[in-house]
Amino acid sequence: MDALAEAVVIMARLRGPNGCPWDREQTFDSIKRHTLEETYEVFDAIERRAWPDLKDELGDLLLQVLFYAQMASETGYFTIADVAANLNAKLIRRHPHIFGDVEATDADAVLRNWEQIKRAEKQASGKPQDSMLDDIPRTMPAMLEAGKLGSRAAKVGFDWPSADGLFDKLQEEIAELQAELPSDAAKPAPAAAEEELGDLLFTAVNLARHLKLDPESALRSSNAKFRRRFAAMESEAGGRDALAGLTPQQLDELWNRAKAAASVSQKS
Repeated sequence: MDALAEAVVIMARLRGPNGCPWDREQTFDSIKRHTLEETYEVFDAIERRAWPDLKDELGDLLLQVLFYAQMASETGYFTIADVAANLNAKLIRRHPHIFGDVEATDADAVLRNWEQIKRAEKQASGKPQDSMLDDIPRTMPAMLEAGKLGSRAAKVGFDWPSADGLFDKLQEEIAELQAELPSDAAKPAPAAAEEELGDLLFTAVNLARHLKLDPESALRSSNAKFRRRFAAMESEAGGRDALAGLTPQQLDELWNRAKAAASVSQKS
């Protein structure tokens, strides 16, 4: 028995009559959050280039697939073999340039073929769609959803012609957000300000799409940079509790020194 087949057997035993009480009481809904957590842990291992950790995290992510498939098997929906067979058929069907006689000389041609085949599959399935955006999940992270919405709309020409127009749009959205803010900074921002902030973020995500940059990776990189510099500030100040007693000017000075030190480190 190979390792993957053994994992399927183990999962079935854990869910079986004499299996683990915790595993047996789980449902599709109860483990959803674990799936999301494991996905982010895979991302984290990749960004850290921690390959032994990635091997472990991919196993945890595979466990989620095995869990869903086992529960589906128990109710008669489908089995893990059905999942694999469906995937195999899809990979072959959507790669006619490999398994058929279609030509695709570059990655863009592959993506065009993929989208055409995917669209034909949806039409053949008979599933009604009122909008071409209907199959973009509303539960995915908002930044990812925004990118997919913009990309899908661009397929019918509803898009900015170039990144230049998006820079102008960013300035427009910033001005509209500022116009909604109360003159008294102590007052809470109105609901309209939240809407304008959303428009600003949506525009920024679509700017990233035009620049062929991943906004999620860009923001995660900035988050990591902020963590490093803030930790350097804490260290120089004498510990995590020391920052609270400093003035805004002192905090800015610490931040600038941490920023300068990071710049020197990158050049060396």
